[in-house]
Amino acid sequence: MSEVKAFFDGLASSVDASKIAGMSAVYQFNLGDAVYAIAVADSALTVSEGVAEKASIELTMTEEDFIALTKGELNGQQAFLTGKLKIKGDMTLAMKLQNVFNIG
Repeated sequence: MSEVKAFFDGLASSVDASKIAGMSAVYQFNLGDAVYAIAVADSALTVSEGVAEKASIELTMTEEDFIALTKGELNGQQAFLTGKLKIKGDMTLAMKLQNVFNIG
């Protein structure tokens, strides 16, 4: 199992429900050949493989950079400024990645 798949497989059980209370959003991660969607609604989180029907935000980067981001080896802001991370959609949702999902 890839590190990326392992991260997304364990995400739903590792997120603090109080941190997603009141959120309603769909995050789509385009990571090379891998695409994952995270739907947040009603203090619940659902992770699925594949393209989201209506993503609130799309984040695009390589799998290697994503793993570095999740391990704290790559700063999210720095990744964005250097073009390693491309963001399309609601930027305020990108700012919540560290606090909510421990990404970045």
